[in-house]
Amino acid sequence: MLNQTPSQILDFYQSLGPDEQERAARFHFEQDRKHFIVARGVLRAILGRYLNRSPECLSFCYSSYGKPALAGESELNTIRFNLSHSYGVALCAVTRGRDVGIDLERIRCGLAGAQIAGRFFSPKEIAMLQAFPAEMQNQAFFRCWTSKEAYIKALGKGLSLPLDQFDVSLDPREPGIVVDTSRDPSEASRWSLQELTPAPGYAAAIAVEGHDWRLTCWQWPDPMQPSV
Repeated sequence: MLNQTPSQILDFYQSLGPDEQERAARFHFEQDRKHFIVARGVLRAILGRYLNRSPECLSFCYSSYGKPALAGESELNTIRFNLSHSYGVALCAVTRGRDVGIDLERIRCGLAGAQIAGRFFSPKEIAMLQAFPAEMQNQAFFRCWTSKEAYIKALGKGLSLPLDQFDVSLDPREPGIVVDTSRDPSEASRWSLQELTPAPGYAAAIAVEGHDWRLTCWQWPDPMQPSV
């Protein structure tokens, strides 16, 4: 949870790099600023455990699309990570030697899901969404949205791949990704997708490169390391 005491928030703030502190200062709302500080501070603490380093000693670099990575870590087996937070809850995914993306959203009623789906979902996804009973469509919308965002974040290429150019399954029993095969026919088999339930009222998904991995979940703070 991102709601922490003032002393804990200060500790996390002091572990951030200058660029992160500048980003925190740009938030208009105080609550958003605090949540950003805690999310980045916890991310640093988790990665510091994996690398046996102090959180404040970590350095990040960013791709041309803004995806963060650990600076100076170029080996194939390097730690990779992704972070998402929404309305006071955060998820951090950590892998070794494989790309990963994670997305989290609070399920909100009254959102214009049908209009958003019409703009950003593929025709197949829109048809699947409309096939759900009316009372289930809102949850199905967020399941689809988080799955698509997790995949986009795992690719690390921003919206250079339009959201309507690939399909994800809306059935939680059969998660999967089908991409536009005109780009790369092997892309769908390269990724695996899994739905997550981090807290009541939230939808989340994780996209991981490959299929030979096991998901282990932990809640921060915990003496064990969270890992994928």
